[in-house]
Amino acid sequence: MEIRKVLWPTDFSDSAQAALPYVKSLGINHASEIHLLHVIDDIVHHESWYGEFEEGHMEKLMEKMRSRASERLDQICDNYLEGCRLFIKHVAVGDPAAEILKFIKNENIDSVVMAKEGESGNFSFGSITERVVKHSPVPVTVIPTKK
Repeated sequence: MEIRKVLWPTDFSDSAQAALPYVKSLGINHASEIHLLHVIDDIVHHESWYGEFEEGHMEKLMEKMRSRASERLDQICDNYLEGCRLFIKHVAVGDPAAEILKFIKNENIDSVVMAKEGESGNFSFGSITERVVKHSPVPVTVIPTKK
């Protein structure tokens, strides 16, 4: 099996970072493209928490979140993915599992490497990881977290 494109979805948690050695190995050993994806929860469509915000406030907040995510992805590429042929950074907005699955299809991803659980890590197997594993059309390598 040829692995041309690898997806690493990250929530920037320590758990997600545990997958980086595997991602880098695939990138180097198979000369694969590495696609880093961070999904921001779409807070614009949530109910208001403490009253209404002025128009545009939520959009500004979302833009700030996109900018910070892009900076974090840049740092990861610079600090951890040296030697990889090509890494491409992506930021999406929406439900993380749905966005990951959509990305797999739209970008013709060959393999996914992700952490067993994410930032919230309230269960022994993360709900996002579980949904991706159950519905992915490509192999998903699940990396156990170290605690």
